[in-house]
Amino acid sequence: MKHRLFLFDLDDTLLDFKASEQLSFVRTMQALGLRDSMDDLFLQYQAINTALWKRFEMGEVGKDFLKVERFRKTFLSKGIDADAEVASRLYLASLPETVVLVDGAEHVCATLAGIGEVGIITNGIESIQSRRIASAGLSQHIAFVATSESSGYAKPDVRFFEYATKMARSFVKDETIIIGDRLDADILGANRFGIESCWFNPGSLPNESAALPTYEVANLHQILPSLRELAVA
Repeated sequence: MKHRLFLFDLDDTLLDFKASEQLSFVRTMQALGLRDSMDDLFLQYQAINTALWKRFEMGEVGKDFLKVERFRKTFLSKGIDADAEVASRLYLASLPETVVLVDGAEHVCATLAGIGEVGIITNGIESIQSRRIASAGLSQHIAFVATSESSGYAKPDVRFFEYATKMARSFVKDETIIIGDRLDADILGANRFGIESCWFNPGSLPNESAALPTYEVANLHQILPSLRELAVA
């Protein structure tokens, strides 16, 4: 295998963020005394949250603003009288307690850590992501965690990847690969930075973007054989 540095996205690649997000959201709403129409409220929150994260990745809003604004706008849209700052604190405190591993995550991280170095690259909140990695039992396999919060830049900005690779013990472009689920952040970032990439695509979605993965997998168990095949192709 030619690769020695493996840069993994975290949410919806190694950790099932969608499952964790919903569990934490429901816990938060219940703590605020809200129990009705949870599914509808969560869908509204998701739409608002996704839009705000896209604005963050474009550099239009800050992360501290995003963390509270997503709840403020959700409550406002539904006419709910609740404190958005309290909701934000409760939600962030709950996330590390609702970790759900994607099938194969621990095995692939352990195996690749024995071959080279595994790093995490995430636009998520630094303190929360570190706690979630620990809760998932992945810390022993992870050499470093690079976040947009610590770097000052978000994926797919090339400066984020420059920051992340400086955290590695050794960085050679031809021996580095990014594995992630998002074409617009992980794969496009790899393209711009000039390194290989693996698109984790469990839903077998069509690629209608400008991002070009070196290859793609439908589950994490396919990564190891795919990397070996790539090395001899």
